Amino acid sequence: MATGAAYADSIDGAWITARGDTAVISGGTITLKTGKFAGKTIGSMKPAGDGTYSGTIRDPQDDKTYSGTAKLAGSTLELTGCAMSVFCRSQTWKKK
Repeated sequence: MATGAAYADSIDGAWITARGDTAVISGGTITLKTGKFAGKTIGSMKPAGDGTYSGTIRDPQDDKTYSGTAKLAGSTLELTGCAMSVFCRSQTWKKK
């Protein structure tokens, strides 16, 4: 029998980042397609249930990796990266 997660909306697809670049999420892997860091993989997310995802986010400017979460709400994706689970920064992306 299939689980509810199998029927949940997927974050896979093309997204417009907070900076206006295009990122593609495929199989949970996040890759920038346009902009200064085009071609760079900046994260990986796996479903965590109820439209949420967890994994890692990498800042393309300094290559530091942070624990990450994503919350999907329709055509909006809120990505949050945290260092030591205390210092967090979020961005909102729109489905392309």
